[in-house]
Amino acid sequence: MNLVAQILSRLHENEGSHQPLYMQLQRSLREAIEVRELRVADALPPERKLADALGLSRLTVRKAIDGLVDEGLLERRAGSGNFVRQPRIEKNFAKLSSFSEDMRARGRTPRSEWLNRSVGTVTPEESIRLRLSPGEPVYRFHRVRYADDTPMCVEYATVVASCLPSVEVVEASMYEALQQAGNRPVRALQRLSALLLSAEQARLLLANERDAGLAVERLAFLRDGRAVEFCRSYFRGDAYDFVSEFSA
Repeated sequence: MNLVAQILSRLHENEGSHQPLYMQLQRSLREAIEVRELRVADALPPERKLADALGLSRLTVRKAIDGLVDEGLLERRAGSGNFVRQPRIEKNFAKLSSFSEDMRARGRTPRSEWLNRSVGTVTPEESIRLRLSPGEPVYRFHRVRYADDTPMCVEYATVVASCLPSVEVVEASMYEALQQAGNRPVRALQRLSALLLSAEQARLLLANERDAGLAVERLAFLRDGRAVEFCRSYFRGDAYDFVSEFSA
């Protein structure tokens, strides 16, 4: 069944609805995106053709699409039409979870592209942050993190070497490796700031230099208060939202 037939079928199911037609069409298109009848980067039929095929006015179609553009589900490309947009990831800034866990919870497939995985000794900054003496060993994990095939962030993590058996045990998830070693962090201090992506960050994230980005700095601790990880991550600003809940 083609897209127009699927949308018509959904509209017929809602014939008794008191919602305006544009909202019914909006809901039908939203459902098509949610069940992946329309996939990321798919193009919608031109608005005039869609209106004629559905027996709706072009104004109704335009209003429905406007709403989905505002929601971030569709994007307009000048001279090209309307396309399904990569959905933004919403991350709870108050919850200490790994990138892999966050992606799996959202039905996405996490993976990494390694930039560097090495053994070293603490830099002066790492020594202060991790509360280590000069010369103490650490493991460094530098990688691009992906959700499905979309690069989401560049991650530079340093872990106290005594908390992992070896640098090679970290594969898909660093936190899973730390958990298996009995040293998964239980709390963290995190700092979020805005930035413009550098040329190198943009290249790794398939973005444009000086696009809006987000920098997250995390210092994670074990239950006994020892610091275990110091990490800086640089996220695409068009793909991530960080949220936090507060109560009085």
